[in-house]
Amino acid sequence: MLDQTKVPLLEAMNSYASDGVIPFHTPGHKMGKGIHPLFQEAVTAKALKLDLADMAELDDLHEPHGPIKEAQDLAADLYGADYSYFMVNGTTGGIYSMILTLAGPGDKLIIPRNSHRSIIGGIILSGAIPVFMQPEVDNDLGLAMGVTPETVAESLKQHPDAKGVLLINPTYYGVATDLKKIVDIAHSQDIPVIVDEAHGPHLKFSPRLPMQALDAGADIVAQSTHKIIGAMTQCSLVHCRKDRIRVPRLKAMLQLVQSTSPNYILMASLDVARMQMATAGRTLIERAVDLANQARREINKIPGLYCFGNEKAGNPGVFRIDPTKVTVTVKGLGITGAEAEQILRHQYKIQVELADIYNILFLITIGDSEQEVQALVAALKDLAATHQGSHDVSALPEICQAGRYPALPKQIISPRDALFGNTCRVPFADAAGKICAEIVTFYPPGIPILCPGERITQEIINYCHVLQNAGLHISGPEDYLLKTIKVVD
Repeated sequence: MLDQTKVPLLEAMNSYASDGVIPFHTPGHKMGKGIHPLFQEAVTAKALKLDLADMAELDDLHEPHGPIKEAQDLAADLYGADYSYFMVNGTTGGIYSMILTLAGPGDKLIIPRNSHRSIIGGIILSGAIPVFMQPEVDNDLGLAMGVTPETVAESLKQHPDAKGVLLINPTYYGVATDLKKIVDIAHSQDIPVIVDEAHGPHLKFSPRLPMQALDAGADIVAQSTHKIIGAMTQCSLVHCRKDRIRVPRLKAMLQLVQSTSPNYILMASLDVARMQMATAGRTLIERAVDLANQARREINKIPGLYCFGNEKAGNPGVFRIDPTKVTVTVKGLGITGAEAEQILRHQYKIQVELADIYNILFLITIGDSEQEVQALVAALKDLAATHQGSHDVSALPEICQAGRYPALPKQIISPRDALFGNTCRVPFADAAGKICAEIVTFYPPGIPILCPGERITQEIINYCHVLQNAGLHISGPEDYLLKTIKVVD
């Protein structure tokens, strides 16, 4: 083990800022002296002095050999990777780099249908062909769960020429599949496994959580270090093992998708977040799990609400549950998740992580305490008492009531060919049978309903209208109202 109490990048930045240097380099505000007073009030003078550029003594993210390399080596040591890399454009950039490392134009990549839109973006950038796997669906919750090992095995049987298998661990709602078994299946055919572990940078630090992807044997993993633990927004880590990954190619792809002017404050927050987890992570994450379980117990006592937990483990696609994702099903109150989100925000000053038709999601992190959990439970109790039976959910269309997802659309041409080919715009209501040329996503959670190259069905059109009427936000298409859609001409 390396000395995990060190923060080499932050130490180098502090040393530079305190050395009395007269800067004739970027950024133009010159260590805060040129910043407008409005922003000076919002950010401390010390932070502005640390907004620095890639001078020799501060290292270069793209060719690190000094404090950035030391900080990345400490992250690899902590998480059990051969190499770890700092990302300052989120896990989206990490996912792009992972896909580009394994797949190029025409290569197949096996992925779950409930993948984040960033995965579809990586598919488009690489020119790869997605082979979609259908995740299991919990109809009572209206939620996609994980893909089963059997589904992965069947996909590999049908597509033995695939360049890799991409998995999610855990889902946005905290559901983890049997990752170890799936990795073993893929590796038995010498196929590498990519894992979108955006919602799992904390899994390493409690035995009560699902296994982290690296410990399950995954080859390359991206984690959003800002989602549960203490890095700033936009910070992420990419970890890899070298056996099945061409590390020089990965480094080249990281350079391709990362800014040439990375923000050093963001990178320093990654350095410090790693140190915090190394020195106090187990205590912090165990407390978060305790708080989440306490919240779950209290919420399940409230009439009309349901918060799923370990009782779902063992169902198809559900191997383990991450309890720090507190999903509350509100359909028993006769309101939608989107309505519950608005009520909680404006009447109780409680902001959810996301809302869908049936559910609202709360994240319990290292920043929460007993006080926040008590406030959440009190608000939900009052919400249930005040709004129970106030709205007839049965008025929603049958597709919503059944909790069904529409059938997977058929991929006709590659996403890249659809996006960059000849296109035209048609009314969405009349688009059945046409080939989609853009991504249609309801966000959060950012899972595409339509991808470029797929044939639009009437069932999907109806389903999108259901989600719109339920108040969910559309992201992806140029016409954000989805009155029209771009299709292949």
